This record gives sequence, C-alpha cells and structure tokens, in this order.
Amino acid sequence: MTDLAASLRELSIANRILAREGVVDGFGHVTIRHPDKPAHFLMACSRSPALVTPDDIMTFGPDGEPPASDARRPYAERFIHAAMYEARPEVKAVIHNHSPSLIPFGVTKARLRPILHMAGCIGEDVKVWDIRRKFGDTNLLVVNMAHGRDLAAMHGRNRMTLMRGHGCTITGLTLQDAVITAVYAEVNARLQMQAMALGDVEYMTSGEVARTTEMVAMPLAVDRVWEYFVARADCSGI
Repeated sequence: MTDLAASLRELSIANRILAREGVVDGFGHVTIRHPDKPAHFLMACSRSPALVTPDDIMTFGPDGEPPASDARRPYAERFIHAAMYEARPEVKAVIHNHSPSLIPFGVTKARLRPILHMAGCIGEDVKVWDIRRKFGDTNLLVVNMAHGRDLAAMHGRNRMTLMRGHGCTITGLTLQDAVITAVYAEVNARLQMQAMALGDVEYMTSGEVARTTEMVAMPLAVDRVWEYFVARADCSGI
C-alpha cells in the first residue's frame, strides 16, 4: 500500500472513530497533511463522518480550495484546517467538532482543565476563540482564510482551542494523537462538569499535565487505544 493509499484509509477510519465515540455527528471533520505534498491536506467531501470512505477524500491546497477539476462539494469550514497547517508546519492532523460537553466551557467563565490522566493532552490552558471579537455578528462558521488565520493565531502552540457557541479545534503531531485528544477532551469535559457539581475540584498540576501527555503519546498507549477505537467503529467498506 502506498503512503497516499494508507493515509486515505487511516483518515476514513478516523472519521468513523470520531462518529462512534460521539465527538462528531452529521457535522465535524478531520484532516491530515498530504503525505506527498506537505502544503496540501486531505479531507472528505461534505458528508457524514460515519460514512466516509477513501473514495470520498479530496485534496485541498494551502488556500483551502480543491482543484477546479474536482466537482464534489467540500465542507464549508475547510479554512480552519488550511490556516492551522499554514501556521503550524509540524502539525499532521486537524479536527474540528461540536463535541457537546465542550460547549458550556466556551460560553461561560468556567475554564476547561484536565482532571483525568488520559486528558492531560488537552493542555493546561485551553483558550476560547470568539469570532465576534473581530468579525462581528456571523453564523459562527469559519468560512474564509481570514477567519481561519484569526483562530490559528489564538490557537498558537496549543493542542486545543474552544470556539464560543460552536465547538473546538484540535491539532496533532499524528492523526492518532489528534483523535485521542478529541475523544478524551469530551470525556474530561463531561467528568469536569460532574465534579464541579459535587464541590471543589482537584485539577491536575502543570507537571502532571506534561507527564500524562507524554504517557498517552507512547506507542504502547497509542496502539492499545487505537485498536480499541477501531474495534468499536464500523469500518466496513474501508
């Protein structure tokens, strides 16, 4: 299998995993940097992530646009991905989703912070990007490079940024890294709200965040959880 063929298959599987784990539904998307053309990225055409196959995946340029010869309908928010790859050359995967338990942390003063060792990878300082601050009243979608670059500027070197009233964007050094972060961000948000309802919360320290992030990125951990995710997802036809 060529690098491109393998990438198409892994990206299709990632779509199915994110759908199965409740991170995306009919909306949301995941991309990877093109293995042969680093300035480009791979992304499915506009369809439900749970149904994506390698045949649905398109190539996009640095401007977030597909070739004129590809008549398939792309996702409107592909500019999130284009801007992140432009700003972060080391990033290999980007996820945008509307993970439900994250939304309250983007519209209140409560900060999303790691409380679970598997979620240290979300980072200690999860910022909230508000499209209204620069662009006024919109439909909250990131539909051009100006929107995307403003989001990428706030994202900086972080792994995750919340988007007010919308969802979040996650970057990863590998596709597996991004998927694991997205899944456990949702888990952590749900657990954090439960813990906050009980009383004062003991959050992870900076050192614990750093060490657990390293732990979750170890091949042993990645291979094990990825095998679990794949087994749970419907990967038929891929």
